[in-house]
Amino acid sequence: MTEETVLTRRESDSIGTLDVPADAYYGVQSLRGHNNFQITGHMMNDRFVMNVVKIKKAAAIVNGKSGYISAEIADAIVKACDEVLSGALKDEFITDAIQGGAGTTVNMNVNEVIANRATELLGGRLGEYTCHPNDHVNCSQSTNDVIPTAGKMTVIELSQGLLRNLIALIAALRNKALAFDGILKMGRTQLQDAVPIRLGQEFSAYASSMERSLARIRETLQEMYFVNLGGTAIGTAVNVGRGYLEGIDDELSRVSGYPMRQAENLIDATQNVDSFVSVSGALKALAVNLSKMCNDLRLMSSGPRTGFEEITLPAKQNGSSIMPGKVNPVIPEVVSQVAFAVIGNDTTITMAAEAGQFELNAFEPVIFYKLFESLECLTNAINTLTVNCITGISASKEHCEELLMGSVGVVTALCPFLGYKKSAELAKEALAKKVPVRDLVLEYGLMDAAQLDAVLDPYKMTEPADGSNA
Repeated sequence: MTEETVLTRRESDSIGTLDVPADAYYGVQSLRGHNNFQITGHMMNDRFVMNVVKIKKAAAIVNGKSGYISAEIADAIVKACDEVLSGALKDEFITDAIQGGAGTTVNMNVNEVIANRATELLGGRLGEYTCHPNDHVNCSQSTNDVIPTAGKMTVIELSQGLLRNLIALIAALRNKALAFDGILKMGRTQLQDAVPIRLGQEFSAYASSMERSLARIRETLQEMYFVNLGGTAIGTAVNVGRGYLEGIDDELSRVSGYPMRQAENLIDATQNVDSFVSVSGALKALAVNLSKMCNDLRLMSSGPRTGFEEITLPAKQNGSSIMPGKVNPVIPEVVSQVAFAVIGNDTTITMAAEAGQFELNAFEPVIFYKLFESLECLTNAINTLTVNCITGISASKEHCEELLMGSVGVVTALCPFLGYKKSAELAKEALAKKVPVRDLVLEYGLMDAAQLDAVLDPYKMTEPADGSNA
């Protein structure tokens, strides 16, 4: 036997026969899918595969109790599932993240691995299928209810880290809002001087936008707990006994640790994947808010000598291979790039959801590939933003106030006293002569010094007026 010789076993399916590596726990259908779908170079998400395994375990327990498969085979399936869930046989899951067939390949990959290991536990050899992938491991199931159910379970799991990191980001922004509350600066609209604002108010607004995103994500995640498991092929529960249909959601909840519930309309839940679109939309909204905030951070820290220089971001790495001492805002930059990816993923998810026809959406693999990517990338991006940027931001209090006092934006406060037209004329003249607005008002005797100082108090301009012009 040469080094290149590989021992094989011959397996067959409805397509024909195929030689499978003799020691492989996957079978003919897994290998066909592996050969057909070499698309992304990434295997199906590990968490997703483990959730398919959890479904197989729950199904075996219910099928065994209900008498749809023998107690001996059910027990072997459960033991095989527990081994896989403990980390065994990871290399046997060989299907690409994007695949045709609505996920049949990954479903059969799990079925075959579990069936072969259960067959071994029953005293058989690989490929004998004393425990059969379809008749036993897939009993009472279809790809069309297993895959979307596993997808929802995976979204729930991946969301936990995202929610924790988002809560930590909100706390960090709230802390900065408090620390920077007394720092006055010029607010800007369309990148032009507007009216005074406190730096703390800006950070408070960032925190509020993140809190809104947190609430939005939590709301959409509620849809993930309602699954079509038990509906089999098209939601009509063909080949499913009453005992399985009535027991599978409770058993899946016990196995998964999540309160999974059967959807009220299994046909609707099999046809339509708009719940994933809702989650993706909430992630996109979060990404948009994150990137907008990062744009602000980059602008406020720009320079540092020729830009706004209002805040300083933590220095994390050299910013140039040619310009000594240059430090770039790399953390906000990477967060914005993640946002761009999430927004693109949302478009893919939207189009894939729209492309379903009649009783099934065949494009769930790409939906999950992109949705899981969005969840994982956002989770990591938010963590690095909090730890490597937000918590270390410092403010240039004196420079902020210097820019504020040199701006003509304070002229807005004069409108109730001098009118819009006169205030605009003063702003124009102040810019042309490069003198403070206050000096012009006093020069022309438009207001006395005491009244003017009260009106132009920048701190008062950051709070609602008391209704009096005095």
